[in-house]
Amino acid sequence: MTKATKIIAFAGSLRKDSFNAVLVKQAAEAALYAGSEVEVVNLADFDIPLFNEELESNTPEGVQQLKDKIRDADGLLVASPEYNGSISGVLKNALDWVSRTEPDQKPAFRDTTVALLSTSPGGLGGIRGLNHVRDIFVGMGSLVLSNQIVVGSSYQAFDQSGKLTDESMASRVEQLSQELVSTIQKLKD
Repeated sequence: MTKATKIIAFAGSLRKDSFNAVLVKQAAEAALYAGSEVEVVNLADFDIPLFNEELESNTPEGVQQLKDKIRDADGLLVASPEYNGSISGVLKNALDWVSRTEPDQKPAFRDTTVALLSTSPGGLGGIRGLNHVRDIFVGMGSLVLSNQIVVGSSYQAFDQSGKLTDESMASRVEQLSQELVSTIQKLKD
């Protein structure tokens, strides 16, 4: 029997009521239902200073905690807001820190499969930013699923309980999560 996959899910936003946090939570629930162990983390819970190589000799504790979680995971569910057509500074900073590899350690993103999602108030749903997020993960050695989810008009896309109101979009999120779990399981076999 294959060992359960382990997935870390997070949004690239610090905003308490982030629509991307709501979206990644729904995707995480689907991955859990598909048989994976899932931990949803909030980047705001980690003390991650602005990246500075001068701080690397004594990696900040919050950075090390996030790095260890990601290094131990088989996959990631990442919901990224789009800021000015690109990745949020918060997410880019966290990825820059986690990508730094200590001597004799496996790079945190190597052998990690990633599923990308985004939502934004605009009609494009954050697609322009996801292209940049994809490039960054590929550059760090991750396998990024070709399918991705973008949800436009985020202010109207979710009900009061945080669920997508469009059933076909909710189904697509569920399918992406299932694909992530399935891909990881195939790679582990």
